[in-house]
Amino acid sequence: MQLNAVRDNKGARRGLMRVGRGIGSGKGKTCGRGGKGQTARTGVAINGFEGGQMPLHRRLPKKGFTNIFKKQYAVVNVGTLQAAIATGRLDVSQTVTTADLVRLGIASKATHGLRVLSQGEITTKITLNIQGVSQSALKKIEAAGGSVVVEALLGR
Repeated sequence: MQLNAVRDNKGARRGLMRVGRGIGSGKGKTCGRGGKGQTARTGVAINGFEGGQMPLHRRLPKKGFTNIFKKQYAVVNVGTLQAAIATGRLDVSQTVTTADLVRLGIASKATHGLRVLSQGEITTKITLNIQGVSQSALKKIEAAGGSVVVEALLGR
């Protein structure tokens, strides 16, 4: 194969439309842009304009807001922790931290920390050092003989 023989696949590139070549071509005179005015020019940006009718985005009511201070916790269930312990991925002989769970891929990226929820069952004694835990998850962990230390939020 030679570099001067390299070609695109057939149909990979569409040819340019030849505009402005007489009215018989169908793209003559105004070149398919209609009449005069704003839309006949380049750089037109009238998204949402409905010809003077009240646009849809202004007809609908405003609702709610986005809380820019909301904390984004990574979530792990106690059942997931038990499965990781059973497969040997998680060492319970020492305190398990948020960084350990993220490093092992048990939890996703913890922007503001990690929160343990109660879905599933846990039967192994485990000590956790995390940023949040639900009441029912705490009861399950303590019933199994474990403990949870809730530390300050990350990134503060």
